[in-house]
Amino acid sequence: MLQVYDRVLTSRSEETLAALFLLVGILYLLMALLDYARGRIMARYGANFQTALDRTVFEARLARVSGGTENKSAGRNDLETIQMFTASPVFLAIFDMLWSPVFLIAIFILHPMLGWAACAGAAVLVVIAVLNQIITAQKVHRALAAAHQAQDLSSHVQNAREVVQSQGMRNAVSERWLQKQAAALDDRISSADWTGSFASATKAFRLLLQSAMLAVGAYYVLQGELTAGAMIASSILLGRALAPIEQSLGQWQTVQRARNAWNSLVDLLSSTPKPTPVTPLPRPEASVQVRKLIVVPPGASSPTLKSLNFAVKPGQALGVIGRSGSGKSSLAKALLGIWPVASGEVRLGGAELSQYDPDHLGRHVGYLPQNVVLLPGTVAENIARMAQDVAGDAVVAAAKRANAHDMILTLPDGYDTLLDGDQSRLSGGQRQRVALARALFGDPVLLILDEPNSALDAEGSKALNRTIKEFKIENKAVIIMSHRPQAIAECDTLVVLDQGTVVSYGPRDEVMKAQLKNVETLQRNFSNQATAQ
Repeated sequence: MLQVYDRVLTSRSEETLAALFLLVGILYLLMALLDYARGRIMARYGANFQTALDRTVFEARLARVSGGTENKSAGRNDLETIQMFTASPVFLAIFDMLWSPVFLIAIFILHPMLGWAACAGAAVLVVIAVLNQIITAQKVHRALAAAHQAQDLSSHVQNAREVVQSQGMRNAVSERWLQKQAAALDDRISSADWTGSFASATKAFRLLLQSAMLAVGAYYVLQGELTAGAMIASSILLGRALAPIEQSLGQWQTVQRARNAWNSLVDLLSSTPKPTPVTPLPRPEASVQVRKLIVVPPGASSPTLKSLNFAVKPGQALGVIGRSGSGKSSLAKALLGIWPVASGEVRLGGAELSQYDPDHLGRHVGYLPQNVVLLPGTVAENIARMAQDVAGDAVVAAAKRANAHDMILTLPDGYDTLLDGDQSRLSGGQRQRVALARALFGDPVLLILDEPNSALDAEGSKALNRTIKEFKIENKAVIIMSHRPQAIAECDTLVVLDQGTVVSYGPRDEVMKAQLKNVETLQRNFSNQATAQ
């Protein structure tokens, strides 16, 4: 533009005009190619960033969930938000801001007063951007939090839709979900209103500033201190300097979401302890020693298990009984290393659990949780603990040891029956049998069963006891958490828990007799009190 005004119009040379136009066309083509390459580079940079952190974030989120401090907004979604932000136009606009000082310097070269005017205008836009950040940051954060709450509620409702429909909870749950959605929408609208206001103010001010630059430039043209081409060029350069700021303000919600996702990701990774490399240990002996064990659940301040002491030898089965809330499931999580030990020790084969690599330990321990969860995939994949390239014989062998083989064959596709997220294809008892086969897969030395027959019928309970008996014959250890007599029929010793402490420990028959005497004593006391009244 400078050359057209200062050379072509004064010289009236058509050849110069054609050469300048050809040069401009080549430069614009080069700019388009560079923009295209830059977009591809940033898209791949974002993808590489996500790929590099995928496993780390997944394992960190898994550790946080296992520890009982799950944050639904952390993890995979945050990583995807950052990845999409790096490939968005606003991210490129932020990089373009690095060139804004270059354009401002070019304006200074044309005329110092034009440069100072441009800097003043840029400073005003920066102030608008800061005000936008201060006013909208909290609103965007609240909107994201409310959206996550609504999403979590929807997920839980979908998982429990049978209860919701059967108990007449649909309207109440829908109303609660709509309230959370409305709260999120209100905050999003409020944030969008403020962002839109600042974006409109930025655009209007930028146009006003460009007009002011033309006016100031025209004044200096009249004074003979500037050429007409330099006047037009200063306005164009100003537009190039301020365009990235204007574009960023227009997409400020995207910037805020990426910033919140980054902070959430940093919080997730910084709060997750890094695994300490340990020396691989050989296959452990099937013995468990628990000494002065104290366990405090993650996020809690008081212990749920207090100074527990017991042992399980190879070929033995230990039953842990007690009322609901006595600490049976907490003990299972401590024995598995899911919950950290606050004090005392848990040893498997003579080594503390902390001396084992978690994955290595998991291959030697089978676990049947109280609430059975099967992952999306086939029955065979679930039994194989989602491992790939596993021989079918090993899967079938685990199912047979769990006395689940015949049941699995009755499924529509047998071992290849595909399970979806809600596992509606299997009954509670069938899920429990498949989970037991999963626990037995890989020939573990220790089996931990938490309420293993809660969904089993009489025949299923008998099959479970056969499995436990066979496991003991192989000189392996079993620990069973239950309050049902059928589940502890094969136990050699019992531990009675009450409010996290051991109130009785010894051979099964002796402990059961003591418990019966306590019950009879309580009944007599109750009868005597009733008679006295």
